[in-house]
Amino acid sequence: MRHRTLYSVPSLWASIPCPLSELRLDLVLASGQSFRWREQNPAHWSGVLADQVWTLTQTEEKLYCTVYRGEKGHTGKPTGEELKALHQYLQLDVSLAQLYSHWSSVDSHFQEVAQKFQGVRLLQQDPIECLFSFICSSNNNIARITGMVERLCQAFGPRLVQLDNVTYHGFPSLQALAGPEVEAQLRKLGLGYRARFVSASARAILEEYGGLPWLQQLRRAPYEEAHRALCTLPGVGTKVRPQSGRSYPYHPCRE
Repeated sequence: MRHRTLYSVPSLWASIPCPLSELRLDLVLASGQSFRWREQNPAHWSGVLADQVWTLTQTEEKLYCTVYRGEKGHTGKPTGEELKALHQYLQLDVSLAQLYSHWSSVDSHFQEVAQKFQGVRLLQQDPIECLFSFICSSNNNIARITGMVERLCQAFGPRLVQLDNVTYHGFPSLQALAGPEVEAQLRKLGLGYRARFVSASARAILEEYGGLPWLQQLRRAPYEEAHRALCTLPGVGTKVRPQSGRSYPYHPCRE
């Protein structure tokens, strides 16, 4: 299969009303929140969401999306459930217009900057991907973090689909990252000292906290409680912790 563009196979795309003032793909997907999106064609961003590969693009008033379901999956435009997952990921129920208006009313500097950076919103990422991506971010930059996360997924994540010459993988599970040889393999992949934190945090979540449900419930916990809990994990400190699974202060994360 090949990466699609909106005009190459229009029947496989769905649209969502969403003006640029509410979402700018270029500012959001390349901002260092997530490290799994690439502009494979001009203004067309491809990446992995909910263990499926997507391509997103937009016009002045609409967001367009298409999903690739693997070599054996059925072909068709995104279903209602798939669109719901994208909607939640982008937090499209949050009105940026209202938030920008409020923030501008209490911060003159934000009011000035906001005119240049419309459509910047927080992603509601999978908590495992978010946590371990930001463990990789310690003393790092976006380009290097992106490479580390990609190698992590290639080594330990499930293969999803190949588009052109790009093979996409899902993010590894906690079980995959907690294996006895993970640290050594990650060091060979260039993660350096972060390799120990990745494997140790995965083991701690599984063995001490009960696994994924613990991370998921932190989304609904008070901020300071989530702060304290996340900081008990190896490699999580003042830089990593605020990013891991939180949302807009006026709109707590919802499943």
